[in-house]
Amino acid sequence: MAEKNLKNKNEVWGMLEETQEMNMLTVINEEGEEIECEILFTFDSTEYNKDYVVYMPIGDEYVDEDGYPEIHVSSYTTDENGEGGGLDPIEDEAEWDMVEEVIASFLEAEEEDDEPIS
Repeated sequence: MAEKNLKNKNEVWGMLEETQEMNMLTVINEEGEEIECEILFTFDSTEYNKDYVVYMPIGDEYVDEDGYPEIHVSSYTTDENGEGGGLDPIEDEAEWDMVEEVIASFLEAEEEDDEPIS
């Protein structure tokens, strides 16, 4: 369901700045606008030797007509202090397929957690 809104907006989202809350980040787009985002989860890939962040912008303007939020994914690097850093595009099709599999597993696990215990 939410996968249909999965976007690789890295060409638009340039830099990230982690806020004091560990589950939030501020993305600065090409127009220099700061957009607050919630970090859904992070993961790494030994195959690609990269770290990834899965996040969604906060605000009604980032929800589609069906009520699904935009979900964004980027690989990222941190600065030497481990604070903030940069978002990088996922340009390789095989890498993107791997990322989609990880997200699908995450969403599946979330749905299982939401099921009532009998």
